[in-house]
Parts: sequence; structure tokens; C-alpha cells
Amino acid sequence: GAMDVSKYNDGQRGGTVRVRAKIEKLDSKTLVIKEVPYTKTAASLQDSITRAIEKGKIKARRVIDMTARDVEIQVQLSAAVSPDKTIDALYAFTDCEISISPNCCVIDDNKPAFLTVSDVLKHSVDRTMGLLRTELMIRKGELEEQLFFASLERIFIEERMYKEPKFEQAANQKAVLLFLDKRFEPFKKDLIRDIKEEDYLRLLEIKMQRILRYNKDKADQLLVKVKAEIKGLEHDLAHMTDVTIAWFKHLKSTYGKDYPRQTEIRSFDNIEAAKVVEANEKLYINRQDGFVGTGLKKHEFVCNCSDLDDIIIFYRDGKYKILRVADKIFVGKNILWVQVFNKNDRRTIYNVVYRDGKTGSSYIKRFNVTSMTRDREYDVTQGKAGSRVLYFSANPNGEAEIIKVTLDPDPKKKRQNIFLEKDFSEIGIKSRTAKGNLLTKRSVHRVTLKSHGRSTLGGRKVWFDSDVRRINYEEHGRLLGEFNDGDSILVVLENGEFYITDFDVNNHYEHELKVIEKWDPTKIWTAVLLDADNEGYAYVKRFMMEATRRHQNYLGDNPESVPLLLTDTAYPRLRVALGGDDATRADLEIDAEQFVGVKGFKAKGKRICIWTVDKVEELEPTRQLESNMQTATMDDDDDGTETENLDPDAGKSKQQIIDEMTGQLSLFNDDELGK
Repeated sequence: GAMDVSKYNDGQRGGTVRVRAKIEKLDSKTLVIKEVPYTKTAASLQDSITRAIEKGKIKARRVIDMTARDVEIQVQLSAAVSPDKTIDALYAFTDCEISISPNCCVIDDNKPAFLTVSDVLKHSVDRTMGLLRTELMIRKGELEEQLFFASLERIFIEERMYKEPKFEQAANQKAVLLFLDKRFEPFKKDLIRDIKEEDYLRLLEIKMQRILRYNKDKADQLLVKVKAEIKGLEHDLAHMTDVTIAWFKHLKSTYGKDYPRQTEIRSFDNIEAAKVVEANEKLYINRQDGFVGTGLKKHEFVCNCSDLDDIIIFYRDGKYKILRVADKIFVGKNILWVQVFNKNDRRTIYNVVYRDGKTGSSYIKRFNVTSMTRDREYDVTQGKAGSRVLYFSANPNGEAEIIKVTLDPDPKKKRQNIFLEKDFSEIGIKSRTAKGNLLTKRSVHRVTLKSHGRSTLGGRKVWFDSDVRRINYEEHGRLLGEFNDGDSILVVLENGEFYITDFDVNNHYEHELKVIEKWDPTKIWTAVLLDADNEGYAYVKRFMMEATRRHQNYLGDNPESVPLLLTDTAYPRLRVALGGDDATRADLEIDAEQFVGVKGFKAKGKRICIWTVDKVEELEPTRQLESNMQTATMDDDDDGTETENLDPDAGKSKQQIIDEMTGQLSLFNDDELGK
């Protein structure tokens, strides 16, 4: 699998290592696990996945363990389930991700001690250095003994001590030893140690045949060789750090290839369980009795949810709060709106009109709710007694609608202006505690939706984090651009496959990424490839990525074709270097835009030459694409679409509206109405 050691903390207690299984998408309905986390087996991993499915955390039809020699666990997904979201859910709710806590307790100085991995390595390396030093000292001692005896032997033979009468005619062994000791007296100062009795005895064991075959030159060479080796050992003993480093490098080069690291080290993204858990519950509301929960199956359905979710509730008096999803919980009456709450969601904008107090002015405001304390009560209004929400909408992408405000008629005025329109796009998005803008000081009869609006938040900026191979909205990694509804991300792999995705943060992207960017369907790409269908000749082609969510390949259907270059430069210049038997030929320079026309990505392209191509590199272009700035204006009401009329007073006369509001048929006479 893979592991994240960012919180390893040098192996101290409290640190953790996160370990994950390797999960791949076999197809849109099947996930395959081919590597399991350390400490887990295929059987235990399958059991944890099965339990998560039974609890409703993951939507899958079944789990099949096809493990033989290698691990292979297949997770077959239910219909309309995102495989990317399911991968995150597997990491969040099963043993596909586990945490291992280091606990390095050792006996140090006869007492238990908790060490860091650096401490352990230092002890280990110091011990290794000590062993190496001992080996070098042993070897040095052996060489010094060899040098000492070779010197004794040389003096004994060259001085022909064995031929002297006192040696040959000695009465006993003791007399011989006394003779040799006296005879070696002039040479003792040049020897590396004192001569002992056993050294003399060893000289007496030399056979006459060896003495007769003694060669002075060979003896000198041996002495030089031994002295050189001793000098090298003395150098090593003076530089034990370098010797120890060389020893570890030797171990790695000799045995490392037989013991490769099988766990990939990389950074993991943090997966919020509440965002990836399947909505395995349904939320209901009993408005009459003031209950909300997943167990009220006979009452009004609100939305799908999970048992990990929070819900936000707005009331008619302007109060609102966040609660944990439960089977049944009393929340009170006069509920205006209830929905699952997403923490740190800055795109959901609440548009509100409220009356300040029982008879006060009406205010209009826009705000978002990013974080709140659970079970604590908040207020949209200023908190005056009798305040009331007159209009409320929750817009998932910051849409700003147009509302129609119908005012209560004033009997003292002859001219009645009882209608007021307001566009929420003219109101700034402020904090939830802001008072808002004054809408009117007059009494409001009702507020209704006139027409839907568009988002005022603009596009969403998307970044790509190459470490975790995920996109995000938190400015981690490389900016891909600003995305609006309908925009897509283009993904090109090293093997020539390409496809598009949406900009959902749950998307996973492969290791072999070559290009990831905002998809521009009009962009022209230039590719050079060795075409396996045409004897491996090099072809150049220009095309647009006619991308779909299905994987396609601009190299063709033959998997043996080899990509040499891919560029989105408008006017690319290419240098083609030849190889093999044609390596002596001069490099070719090609203006790709002049060389081949733009066709579909399935087209073969144009062959560069009949020679063997070694490599292709892109040169600095001599022309640049001119940017033609075009501006266009569009009237929201003239875009060819019909605007739905949501005004409940549409088609009614002014008198009918007043009569409906007041119930009086003769508040004004006909002449006044005519005016």
C-alpha cells in the first residue's frame, strides 16, 4: 500500500503513520484492491468492507475476494454511485486506511526508555562503527604479526645465523635461544615489538628446504605490501565515519535490489467522513408537532442524509441553530427551512427579508453560514421582540433572485404605491450578524419571488495538488483556473489516454499524469509518436481533444505506439534527431503548423521521414498566437429563454389586489382609482 509519515514525529510516542491500501478503478462499477495495509490481511480487509456496507456507510452490491498468489479484492458498486467518492469512503470507514502509532520502548542503562527513531539509528550506527573498528584492529594486528615474523625470518636467513658454529654446535635448545637473542640484539630497535621466546622457537621450525628457496626480492615485495595494507588500515581507523558510511552503501548496493521498498511514501489528503459517507438515511419533519428526525417516516420528507450529518434549522421568528441528525428530536414549531449543514460552505448564500420588531422597518440581507456551535441559538434579525422573517431562500451557488414586495395600503393616501421590486444581486454578502439594508419603512403585506436569478459569486477557483493528486478550493498546489457550471478538467496520461472530469473535490487522478488543466475544446494540440501500425515510423499530427468522460487515446488503438512529444504551442517548431543506422544524418527541423493540418485525434497524421527517429524536442516558436479580444453584452431577458412568471398577483387588477388584501370593496371610489 502507501503510507503518510508526515506525523511520524521521529517515532516518538504520540506520532502516527497512516497506511492505505492501493485501490484502483477497474471500470465505472468496480473497484479493485491489490495491496493491503501493513498489519492487515485480505480476509480482515474484506470483513471491514462488508461491515461498512451493512451499516450503510458505503453503497456496494458485494465484495469478492479473488486473492490467490497476489491480493485482489473486488468491490462491485451499486448503480449511480461515484467510484471516486466510494474510494474516499473506503479509506474513511474501513481498514483500507489505518493508523499505526510508534511505541519504541527499549532497555537503556538497565532502565526502560522511550526512544525516537533517530536515537535508535544512532545506537545502531555507533554499534556498527564499533564492530567495524574491532574488525580493522584485528586485521591490523594480524598484519603486524605477519610483518614482524617476516622481518625476523629475513634477518635470520640473510645473516645466515643457522650456519654459525654456536647455532649448529649448541648443547641444547636453551643455548640456541640465548645465541639467537644475542645475535638479534642489533636489529631489535627496527622491529615493531619485542622478541619473545615463542618467536625464536618459531624460527627453529623453519625447514631447510624453505631456507634454500628463500628469495630476497620476493621477501621485500611482501614487506612492502604488508606495510601498505597496514597504512591503509591506520587511515581507515582515523576516519571511521567514512568507513561506516561506505559499509552501509556496500550493504545497500549488494542486497538492496533483493529487498525493495513495497510501500509507497507520499502525502495523504484528509478525508472528512461526513462528506463521503453515503446518505443512508432520510430526514423527515413533523411541522405540526415540531419534530425532526430519520424515524418520522409518515411525515414530510426533507432530504437524504447520513447519521454523521448536522442539520441547520431556520425559524419564522429569525432564530436558527444546528443539531446532530437523530431518530427523533423536538425542535419547536414555526420551522421555516431545514436542510443538511455543510461546514465551511461559502457558496450557499441565504437571502432574507425580515421585519425588525413587531411594527418596525423591513430589512434585506444576504449572508452565509460557515461554522456554528452545535445546539446554540442564533438570530437572523436584531433580536427585537416580534421580529419576523418575511422572505427566505437558500441558494447553493449564491444565486440572487428578484422579489416583489406588496405593501399594506395606507387609507390616508389617495395615491397608493403598494408594489416594490428588489434584486438581491444589488445587496452585498455580509456576515450573518449584519443588520442588512433598509428595504422599506412601511408595513409589508407579503414578499413573493418574481424571477430566479444567477450566481453573484462568479466562477470557483480550482487548484491541483500534485502530492495527493486531488483538486481543491483551498489554494493548495497549482491553480487550474476559474470554473463555472459546465466547465470541465482535461486529463492526459503518459500512455496517450485522455478524458474530462468535472471539478468535484472527490475526484481521484492517476499517477501517470502528463497534463491536467481546464478543458478548452478549441485548443489545438500537436503530437509526435512512433506508430506501431506503420512499422514504427514517426508521425506528427495536430488535433483537438474531442474529450468525453470515457478514456480515449490520441495514439490510436495499438498499445505498442510510443508518444515522443505532446504540446499545445500554437505554432510549434520541432527538432527531430535520428538514431540507429541514420544517426549520422543531420537533425530535421519541422514547422508543425505548416507540415500537417488539423484533423480529428483519431487521424494517423503525417509521416516525418523514413529514417529511424531517436528523439524529438520542441524549439522556441518564431510566431505567437495573436489574442483577439472580443466583448459581448447579453441582456438577461433576451437570451432566448422564457422567464418563468412567479408573481402570484399576475393578471390581477389593482382593485382586485386591494380588495384581496383588505377585504373592503369600497375603500376608494372609482374616480380616485382612475387617477
